[in-house]
Amino acid sequence: MRRLPSACLALTGTAAMFTLTAAPAQAAPGDVSTSCASVLTPAGHVDVSWGYSSSCGTQSFSPNIKQIEQLTGLPVGTVVNACASTYQPTGWIQTSSYYTSSCVYSSVPSFSHNAWQLKRVY
Repeated sequence: MRRLPSACLALTGTAAMFTLTAAPAQAAPGDVSTSCASVLTPAGHVDVSWGYSSSCGTQSFSPNIKQIEQLTGLPVGTVVNACASTYQPTGWIQTSSYYTSSCVYSSVPSFSHNAWQLKRVY
């Protein structure tokens, strides 16, 4: 009898894990969502901000949460600011680079350029 509650708990935990790690479902162009840093940034998205949240389960105050923006579908000529922690998607070029405290994604930050201005060219 004890196996059934344990199995249900295991399945619930697995479902919760997939919910937290799944890519944003059907994000509209320009939508921003938040995820734990351990989740890979999906294709067509860029990181736009980093921070700390106890909900992502680390013992330190290192950056462990990020906001990502959906770029797929934005019109040609659109300009966005993005953290250099991800590559720019196909069809986007880097027009400048700079430092911003919102893009510090390491526990040992530097003042090197860590952000880009990107422009959609096709």
